[in-house]
Amino acid sequence: MAANGGEAGAPSDTSEDLFQAFYSEVKQIEKRDSVFTPKQQIERLLRPGASYFNLNPFEVLQIDPDATDEEIKKRFRQLSFLVHPDKNQDDADRAQKAFEAVDKAYRLLLDPEQKKRAVDVIHAGKEYIEHMMSQKRKQLKKEGKSTVLEEDDPEVFKQAVYKQTMKLFAELEIKRKERDAKEMHERKRQREEEIETQEKAKREREWQKHFEESRDGRVDSWRNFQAKGKTKKEKSTRTFLKPPKVKMEQRE
Repeated sequence: MAANGGEAGAPSDTSEDLFQAFYSEVKQIEKRDSVFTPKQQIERLLRPGASYFNLNPFEVLQIDPDATDEEIKKRFRQLSFLVHPDKNQDDADRAQKAFEAVDKAYRLLLDPEQKKRAVDVIHAGKEYIEHMMSQKRKQLKKEGKSTVLEEDDPEVFKQAVYKQTMKLFAELEIKRKERDAKEMHERKRQREEEIETQEKAKREREWQKHFEESRDGRVDSWRNFQAKGKTKKEKSTRTFLKPPKVKMEQRE
């Protein structure tokens, strides 16, 4: 999923507004480990734009992509305890939603294939920023300017990677929804064709059944028709006896 030149890794402009909230969060990355109270965690998991923030399971669990399975399990137990509805009965509905987000992220990371995909997205975000930095340096060098970049600051670089990673996760989610909608439409079309085929077969069976049931009546009608025709033919071909010729008496 590495970026290969141009703007290939960048998402569409139509989703740009959805990511504006990301900037308000990036400054909190370094401080996020201090956010441990139930209320703070619930607010974090349900903040504006959470549907996109929470696409990154590592961000949901606040754990590094290279964390071991044991570390992921430990972090899940901590977070699930903090946001569990039973522990937040004064805000049970929101706590339930937060708990579901944590549980979903944990289950995703339990799947090796899904975990690898998430790691690949994060790596792709980093590679994209590195690629863009390389392109900027080349351009600055060509123009005879300083090649020192803002992203050379580790914090700025981390923030840029964070934002790009979120965008990539969002783009993949948009594509997934479009693919699901297309597949659903195709399944609906196929189902409609199946129903039409079944209805057609049903009509044909009913017609055949009616045809079989009415066969005796048709045979009887045909026989009666033939019998009547034969009678008429016999009448038309009947011969009548002619009266004998009377010989005239001859007189002498």
